[in-house]
Amino acid sequence: MSIGVKLTVALIGLLVMTRLLGKKEISQLTAFDFVSSLMLSELVGNTIYDDEVHLSHLIFALALWTLLALGLEKLIALFPRLSRYAAGTPVLLIRDGVVDFKAMKRNNLDFAQLGMLLRENNIFSLREVAYALFETNGSISVLRQKEPEEISGNAKAQRGSVSLPAYIIENGSINEDTLKRLGRNRLWVEQLLQLSGIPHQKRVLFAEWSDSSGLYYQLKEEQED
Repeated sequence: MSIGVKLTVALIGLLVMTRLLGKKEISQLTAFDFVSSLMLSELVGNTIYDDEVHLSHLIFALALWTLLALGLEKLIALFPRLSRYAAGTPVLLIRDGVVDFKAMKRNNLDFAQLGMLLRENNIFSLREVAYALFETNGSISVLRQKEPEEISGNAKAQRGSVSLPAYIIENGSINEDTLKRLGRNRLWVEQLLQLSGIPHQKRVLFAEWSDSSGLYYQLKEEQED
């Protein structure tokens, strides 16, 4: 009876926790999500079959873990820079058609694995790839070249045909890591905002920059429109 009650409470608790924290497919789990899943399995498994652990202990543990995980996600939403520490950040493996082999080695990837990840995106040749991002969940996201059939020869000679959009502002906060990657600074962002008639970054929900398309943004007060 005790095990049955604990199993029922654990199932209901995990379902509620999943609803509160949001839906994700297994392939979309980040490192933090994976660690959280392991902790929950240990937590529930150890309490269900231990007679010395009462039902109230299980409920308390589930509630506390839910509050901690939910609090961390809300904190990351308020301060996007914390995301790089909790979940990591995507890594550019291919930039402007050129493979970054050092980035591949840092992430323990070889060309066979890179090829497999590209084929999962229906890409069978590196000449089709303008940019490739190695995501925090182990998948790869690709921005294709505009005219891959016309590309041949040295990869570096083909640069500049496609540019990768990047978020320079998220929820009113300037993304310093993105600026560093773009070779820009906060002054450049402020000048962009002034040219668009925006007095301060705090009014911006998101701002995306592309060398080919320029600035694309949405203000916070426009969410209700």
